[in-house]
Amino acid sequence: MALTLGQLRADVADILGEDPEEIPVDENLVDYGLDSVRLMSLAAGWRRDHGVTVEFADLAERPALESWAPLLGITG
Repeated sequence: MALTLGQLRADVADILGEDPEEIPVDENLVDYGLDSVRLMSLAAGWRRDHGVTVEFADLAERPALESWAPLLGITG
């Protein structure tokens, strides 16, 4: 199953204990409490569940949903 922006937002919200609607696509997720351990967990889950290949460093460099979408193969 392909990863979607909605699923990406839901996964991030879940790991941060937030409502998905509270997670903006253009904000730095570190400001919402995302740390390296949580980011590694998210990346591992996306690899396992959706078969995406992405480097942790690429996600950490620009921690915003809109920046991650193309890295994770999400279009549209």
